[in-house]
Amino acid sequence: MIHQYKSNGYNIVMDVNSGSVHVVDEIVYDMIPLVEPLVNEGIKDADTIKAAVLNLSNIPYPEEEIAEAVDEVLGLEACGQLFAPDIYENYVFDFKNRQTVVKALCLHIAHDCNLACKYCFAEEGEYHGRRALMSLEVGKKALDFLVANSGNRVNLEVDFFGGEPLMNWQVVRDLVEYGRSLEEPNNKKFRFTLTTNGVLLDDDILEFANREMANIVLSIDGRKEIHDMMRPFRGGQGSYDLIVPKFQKVAESRKQSQYYVRGTYTHNNLDFSQDVLHLADLGFQQISVEPVVAQPSDSYAIREEDIPGLKAEYDKLAVEMLRRRREGKEFHFFHFMIDLEGGPCVAKRLSGCGSGTEYLAVTPWGDLYPCHQFVGNEKFLMGNVYEGIVREDIRDEFKCCNVYAKDKCKKCFAKFYCSGGCAANSYNFHGNINDAYDVGCELQRKRVECAIMLKAAELEEEAPV
Repeated sequence: MIHQYKSNGYNIVMDVNSGSVHVVDEIVYDMIPLVEPLVNEGIKDADTIKAAVLNLSNIPYPEEEIAEAVDEVLGLEACGQLFAPDIYENYVFDFKNRQTVVKALCLHIAHDCNLACKYCFAEEGEYHGRRALMSLEVGKKALDFLVANSGNRVNLEVDFFGGEPLMNWQVVRDLVEYGRSLEEPNNKKFRFTLTTNGVLLDDDILEFANREMANIVLSIDGRKEIHDMMRPFRGGQGSYDLIVPKFQKVAESRKQSQYYVRGTYTHNNLDFSQDVLHLADLGFQQISVEPVVAQPSDSYAIREEDIPGLKAEYDKLAVEMLRRRREGKEFHFFHFMIDLEGGPCVAKRLSGCGSGTEYLAVTPWGDLYPCHQFVGNEKFLMGNVYEGIVREDIRDEFKCCNVYAKDKCKKCFAKFYCSGGCAANSYNFHGNINDAYDVGCELQRKRVECAIMLKAAELEEEAPV
């Protein structure tokens, strides 16, 4: 499968199955779609292909240049870097039979929040249920469950999540201490992370987090007017002025790494690139701003007619990031980060985040769900930290959730980068986890294109003169 596009002056060709990416001149770019159907028919002889191409009309290049371009295309094909076969599809049949090990938990430390974010999928922390704080006992049982179900895996991940986890901070501290006590006797190593709105953040919390948390996610939506509109306190007043100085302190104290500011854009700020740049201007170098996922009836939902403008925003952002990088003002945008040197393992490329199998969410009372976005939907209640997984059928369903189980993914060039997208979004919009959230797919494809363009520019700049 080949995907070709032009971006910021680059002619980019992706060979989806091999993962190869090429920046080519105009004539090679034009020759590839002419050569591809011939190769797919089994024709590999260079002279035959050249003759077939030359017999086509309306090709505005001299015969000699066409011949050279065809030779270049066939050379890439011979190296397995163009028109590569799909070697992955048979691999997915082994997924259901693989031993399942749990490697990560999202601990819902607090089903409560001190903000009233308008787009919150967790209903201001309640998750379709009652407000509650996780007890130390439940948290310990969760960590015991993780250790017991992690097999031979050494590195385990635990995200303290909410609601707002700082509303139950002492339990967070105590669970980190308990987790550390489990490491040596069980040959495990915990990687703790924290997601917070920052309202309760203070120096003592920051000191502990900098010592124990491998990553901190800081929730902020960008410009003051946008942030305060969507992330107010329950009384309606904005939270921007309170959190920004705290977040700047976090970023500097962590030497601009192992954190990111994470925002959500909506129909209210379709010029979201300005929010990304605003965060960069505040001094943040690790930034994530992503589209809201909302039902069409919500006033702030992304609409189909918004998509062309949003794609243009991504292009605009990529070009500005390139300009700033050249000026020594680089920052990282999470959704433009891409690895072209081999990427993630095959299983990750095919099945994504591991929700429902390797990754589970734990409620304050110890129930287990496939991920935080399924919490509260009893159909997906898998078990609890006391009894373990009692609904193996749910786990098996998620095991088989991969890019080859989704018709929309099979012909998508971005499938090995997004791994089929979010199962929860698929379920919420289509009623099953093996579909895809169409708006999200459109924007994901654009992000992949921008990320590859930025990588191409980076490699061009690094190339010897």
